[in-house]
Amino acid sequence: MEDYRFVMKEEDIIALRSAVATLEHPGLAARLGEIAGKPIELLGRALPASASKVVAAATTKALNAALAVAFRTMQNEPKAASGLLHKALAATTGAVGGSFGLAALPIELPISTIIMLRSIGDVARGEGEDLTNPETALACLQVFALGGFKDKADAAKSGYFAVRGLLAKSVAEAARFVAERGGVAEGAPVLARLIAQIASRFGLVVTQKLAAQAVPVIGALGGAAVNYAFIDRFQDVARAHFAVRRLERRYGKEIVRAAYERLSGSLSS
Repeated sequence: MEDYRFVMKEEDIIALRSAVATLEHPGLAARLGEIAGKPIELLGRALPASASKVVAAATTKALNAALAVAFRTMQNEPKAASGLLHKALAATTGAVGGSFGLAALPIELPISTIIMLRSIGDVARGEGEDLTNPETALACLQVFALGGFKDKADAAKSGYFAVRGLLAKSVAEAARFVAERGGVAEGAPVLARLIAQIASRFGLVVTQKLAAQAVPVIGALGGAAVNYAFIDRFQDVARAHFAVRRLERRYGKEIVRAAYERLSGSLSS
């Protein structure tokens, strides 16, 4: 295979290097820790034992709502991403979550997730994606799985291409199902499997977000800051993810992946 440095333009290499830094070295944990005033590993103690069931149910509900929005309301109109508007809306819902805590999650999380999904769609459109294509809409949903925390002990299973690989079959089957049916069929097994896979990763991030909001001193203002950091992280992941996809369309998947892995190794060394 050709060396990517002789194939890819310099500006594309720079874009890929930035994507690698975002996707392989997430910064949400540190930001949440700063907002809450304590290390992220201590935040989980702020949640009651029953929180895991609430988070799991709310996460699945949120992703199902986002899936419906992805196929029903996104329009393929060229326009600039409205990131600041989406962050402001997310901060508002976070203020509610910070005020009412775990009890508000089943209401707040679906709203925040839909806001983030619309923001992700704007990013995808800006990178040349066709939002009328079912596979593109599902790639937007993938961002919720890609924005999670990395497992340093098992990086081979938590890296960007590893997660994409784990989701690839489910995404392809779901895209084919939606294309054949002409829309989303609620409760369809093929879509439920994809949602479950994404929810298992997205739920980990939601737990950390909720734990940060549950710290007694956080309240409404801190809840808004937590949600702002939350959507900011997923916007960054979306920009990186769709930049990689844009480069794959330009140079081919093999060349881009080889370049990504080389750049990832140089950043971690």
